[in-house]
Amino acid sequence: MRSNFDRCLAETLAHEGGWADDPRDAGGATMKGITFATYRAWKKRPITKAELRNISDAEVAAIYRQNYWDAVRGDDLPAGLDLVAFDAAVNSGVSRGAKWLQTALGVTADGMIGPQTIAAAQQAHPEAVIDRAISARLAFLRVAKNTKTGALLWPTYGKGWTRRVESVREKAIAMSKVTTPNATKPAAPSVGIIAALLALFKSMFGGKS
Repeated sequence: MRSNFDRCLAETLAHEGGWADDPRDAGGATMKGITFATYRAWKKRPITKAELRNISDAEVAAIYRQNYWDAVRGDDLPAGLDLVAFDAAVNSGVSRGAKWLQTALGVTADGMIGPQTIAAAQQAHPEAVIDRAISARLAFLRVAKNTKTGALLWPTYGKGWTRRVESVREKAIAMSKVTTPNATKPAAPSVGIIAALLALFKSMFGGKS
């Protein structure tokens, strides 16, 4: 949902943390979830780790919006489903984030969210879709391996991933239940309608203008 980007970004950043340069992490040096390679591609020039470590909040938000939020059509997805797709895209890649949502919706899982996926998302029961997408994500993470060594990553990162994914589930379901304050409020009759009704009553009962 267009107005939900800031809330979704805040949830994702809460799990991404700050500076990290763990040799066991295939992504290498990262700051607020932005990898060295991602920032270098964004800047379109060679960068240093010091530059990455001092990345501005504005650049962080811009990168997340362009590389992940826009890539999963976050503006067009209902609240809750947008977070599910967005956070998964950040954590495991845009294609996987899209496929897990598509699988949960029962549409073709081609990894590219388009009109069919958006239409299905808008008609779906959000809580059930969120649960299915989260389950698919956890199933993948449990068997994910380090691309360099082939070692399972779950023994090292499983607890943290579980906390993150379950937090996303909780936040996404809460977001899906929030309604616009005026959504159920009856619309007030327009001045034109009131004037027309008064004129009708006057004509029927002989009122004077």
